[in-house]
Amino acid sequence: MSLLLALSALFFLFFTSPSPAASQSPPNPRNFSAFSISQSPWRPTQNLLLLSPNSLFAAGFRQLPENSNLFLFSVWYFNISTDAVVWSANRLSPVNRSASLTITASGQLRLDNGSGRNLWPSNAVSANSNSTQLILRNDGDLIYATWESFQFPTNTILPNQTLNETTIVSNNGKYAFEKSVNLTFDKLMYWNSGNPFKDFENNGKINRDNQNPIYPNDYNTTRLRKLVVDDDGNLKIFSFNPIPRRWDVVWQAHVELCQIYGTCGSNSICMSSGSYNSTYCVCAPGFSPDPRGGARRGCRRKLNISKKVKFLQLDFVNFRGGVQQISLQTPNISVCEANCLKNSSCVGYTFTYDGSSQCGLQLDNLSNGLWSPGMKIAAFVKVDNSETDRSNFTGMMYKLQSTCPIRISLRPPPDNTDNTTRNIWIIVTIFIAELISGAVFFCAFLKRFIKYRDMARTLGLESLPAGGPKRFTYDELKTATNDFSNSVGKGGFGEVFKGELPDKRVIAVKCLKNITGGDGDFWSEVTIIARMHHLNLLRLWGFCAEKGQRMLVYEYIPNGSLDKFLFTKPPPSDSTDTDQETASLDWGIRYRIAIGVARAIAYLHEECLEWVLHRDIKPENILLDNDFCPKLSDFGLSKLRKNDETAVSMSRIRGTPGYVAPELVKLGSHSITTKADVYSFGMVLLEIISGTRNFDTKGLAVESAFWYFPSWAFEKAFVEEKIEEVLDSRIRNQYDSGAHFGIVNRMVQTAMWCLHNQPEMRPPMGKVVKMLEGKLEIPLPEKPSIYFLSEGQEGHKQPVPMGDVVQSVDSIDRTELDYSSTSQSL
Repeated sequence: MSLLLALSALFFLFFTSPSPAASQSPPNPRNFSAFSISQSPWRPTQNLLLLSPNSLFAAGFRQLPENSNLFLFSVWYFNISTDAVVWSANRLSPVNRSASLTITASGQLRLDNGSGRNLWPSNAVSANSNSTQLILRNDGDLIYATWESFQFPTNTILPNQTLNETTIVSNNGKYAFEKSVNLTFDKLMYWNSGNPFKDFENNGKINRDNQNPIYPNDYNTTRLRKLVVDDDGNLKIFSFNPIPRRWDVVWQAHVELCQIYGTCGSNSICMSSGSYNSTYCVCAPGFSPDPRGGARRGCRRKLNISKKVKFLQLDFVNFRGGVQQISLQTPNISVCEANCLKNSSCVGYTFTYDGSSQCGLQLDNLSNGLWSPGMKIAAFVKVDNSETDRSNFTGMMYKLQSTCPIRISLRPPPDNTDNTTRNIWIIVTIFIAELISGAVFFCAFLKRFIKYRDMARTLGLESLPAGGPKRFTYDELKTATNDFSNSVGKGGFGEVFKGELPDKRVIAVKCLKNITGGDGDFWSEVTIIARMHHLNLLRLWGFCAEKGQRMLVYEYIPNGSLDKFLFTKPPPSDSTDTDQETASLDWGIRYRIAIGVARAIAYLHEECLEWVLHRDIKPENILLDNDFCPKLSDFGLSKLRKNDETAVSMSRIRGTPGYVAPELVKLGSHSITTKADVYSFGMVLLEIISGTRNFDTKGLAVESAFWYFPSWAFEKAFVEEKIEEVLDSRIRNQYDSGAHFGIVNRMVQTAMWCLHNQPEMRPPMGKVVKMLEGKLEIPLPEKPSIYFLSEGQEGHKQPVPMGDVVQSVDSIDRTELDYSSTSQSL
């Protein structure tokens, strides 16, 4: 009870003392929203905090971690204990407990260190003493009258802080990000951003003048961020992870940290330890580490250089001396070495082996050493001729030359040399034995050669390309598929059976039908397909051409095709059949599927050795593995299709109704380009978004002949601005306009460009991938029309209704354009 009375008395005396702040003290003596002359002076011992209105930032005197008697007046992220300081007024001059922050009678803001010196940035900070207050804004900007802390940054830039050729310096004072464009070390530039940074947004994006923005790894997430010149010399974007409560590096200027100047001391070489953000330093041959701080502080020469010197070669090592380096253009390395010998200050030289013959003389010391196996540079260090150190930085050429010498000695001949007859018999016996064994082996070889030659001629194996896919026998596949009893799908190219190989690999065997050409043509096309390797392409493992059968052996994808997840309706509420229920794909998975399929088509069109047109892109030909990674199937098979007389229309049109580009239907069109695949992908992309078949009229009172799905989607998304009505109703409640609008809007805009009426206006698939990834700005698309341009009899272009196009496609043989493939359509 006496303790409570004593504390109450102290509290009363403190707030009733004749101080200017006595009558206007804030309700909470530890936290206040503005600092004015009535609260002056503010001392470190008062333990007061100036909070921003949103309580995100705090300002005040902050103890140094290594000395509790010294303080910095700082701004920091409030309630974040680790590395939260973003600005300091006296970063280079900490103050003691007797310091104070005051507003003088003339309105000047002073940070007094006890000796009368004002440590506040810009001594001319003054205003009306009675009305001006020191406040902290929600964005972390400390403001007094016209003065702002954002105008005097230290080592940190906060979101929404304008970078108008701003310079920030690391806490150790060694590194600077000058004028928002160059990273420097002692005025030596080692990184350039191209164009100056303009502003740093809340979502982590950094905008640059006339150049693509910089995006962090966690772009567009809601997190606390800061842009910092770290003490290791790297420019980094930090993002606060609330679950482990730590700052994560989500972007940095230099990935290879040894490229940063000053990482290691003089006469030392920076090495990567193989782990993220970790390096170590080693001394050059002929040098020993500094006893005060090791090689990271620097290295000293072991033996002073006399008149006789030699050079130790360091492969893949470069010294970037800056002002202590002379760059020369020499015809060869001998001239470069001679120049170093003539200069008494030269301690070594570097030579570039890329044809430029660039010579760099290192003066006084070896500065900013770096080892990287990707460099075409070697360094040569000058040491005394008596130096015993050897270079550990050697290339493969020296490894090949380091063979051990082997001495071979022959026994002297025997004293008795009267064995001529015996030696002749031995030689004749050996010759006859070799002749007989050679004849036996030749006969065995000839017998096997004739046997396999006849087999090859019978089966046509002479044309089998080398290095192709594995050739399975019919019996092997019959056993693997249990006599072709487990059918998992049936498509336009044939039926698919599930099987298992002896090595436990699960396979899908496609039994092809209506295949043209001989065995040589078939194996040639199969070899081309097998050599197409991409993460989002279905992998072909082998084939079979035996007993009149043509089969392809693929990897088995357990989840089946995309249409099962997009178009399968949920069972009635009173139904007890749970096997019919199919999981709905969330927006993240749909976005990943769209990008994966686009990358696969771009690979077929632009990247593989032999460009391929798929010609039948639809959800049934997109398979999903256990992680819902898409696998595009049925590519490269169009050349194997037989063009018989009963499929005349198919010689001109291949594909599935609803996914065929309209220009392929007009009479006389025989030229099929990659733009047809782009159109099909655009239609599939709309179906991924909406979860609806493109020819489903969605219950509207519109005749099917006049229904055009892309036009309906365009009206909803860009005219009525009701993009949510285009989305799949099964997961529409998961749509978050803040988190998903950017992804969904890019997908819809990309689809509209892919479905453009004029083929030449559709973007190539490589550009489509960048549009989906957000690496390209997408202009507002035009509305896909229900008409496309068709040439009339007089050569003029005339609009043709899309309904006629659909009816023309519907008239094609449905057997050839089957789109009813089941879960394992290959």
